[in-house]
Amino acid sequence: MSHHHHHEHGHDHTHHHSISSNLKVAFFLNLSFTIIEFIGGIFTNSMAILSDAIHDLGDTFAIGSSLFLENYSQKGRSKKFSFGYKRFSPLSALINSVILLAGSLFIITEAIPRLLNPETVDARGMLYLALAGIFFNGLAVFRLRKGENSINQRAVMLHLLEDVLGWVAVLVGSIVMLFVNLPIIDPILSLLIAVYIFWNAFKNLRQVMHIFLQATPDDVDIDKVKSALESLEEVQDTHDTHLWTLDGNYNILSVHLVINNNMRLSELAELRMKVNKKLKSYHIDHITIQFEVPGELCELEKH
Repeated sequence: MSHHHHHEHGHDHTHHHSISSNLKVAFFLNLSFTIIEFIGGIFTNSMAILSDAIHDLGDTFAIGSSLFLENYSQKGRSKKFSFGYKRFSPLSALINSVILLAGSLFIITEAIPRLLNPETVDARGMLYLALAGIFFNGLAVFRLRKGENSINQRAVMLHLLEDVLGWVAVLVGSIVMLFVNLPIIDPILSLLIAVYIFWNAFKNLRQVMHIFLQATPDDVDIDKVKSALESLEEVQDTHDTHLWTLDGNYNILSVHLVINNNMRLSELAELRMKVNKKLKSYHIDHITIQFEVPGELCELEKH
């Protein structure tokens, strides 16, 4: 089951093309709109718009990096990166989470003083910006829905849908402020949006750190894998089992199997097939096995 990269390239160029062209459109829509937002937030004196702008900036980065990585991480392995380029994807998620954490903290520190003495905001300007935001993001979501579904693209779509929700909040707030003089609505909205961004960025950061620190992936239970291996009659024992993930999707297992003394190479090959078959349902993409005979003191056990 361990995929070898050289034959995988031919057949998926077309759908990558549609993915990246969709992501490109979404990226430029988002980028240009983020710039409009920052300017608009300053002119309308609205923290809520600024916090939405930060959210959008994060998404622009996420889309941009997934555009870059969608092509980059497809490259096979190289001498320098023997595992391939899949780790570049969590790397961009790491950078993105840090941007969002910093941005949301900035908004929170700016918004709290405004709760105490709210400043007047241009509610009409906010209304127009919110409508534009819903339109732009809606357009980007619509564009992405047409394409093939890659994990990247789904993630980006969810980001954009979240943005639409942020804009709906701003829209409602600005309509209320048009009729009622309640400028405190603005910092309240911006705090809600910022806390939401902070919480999500924090969750992402945790996941990404798990990947970098080589924690076992969430979708595979290492004890179940061990007992599945030990249930094979040829396998007496397993140890030194390592299970980690390259990018949250591509999982790798390395394991030492203790087997009967007198197995031939051909039988070992058969056993390897059995192991692969046994673990097929466990979402493991790459398996490395070291065979040992009973009583052979594994190097690693001595330490």
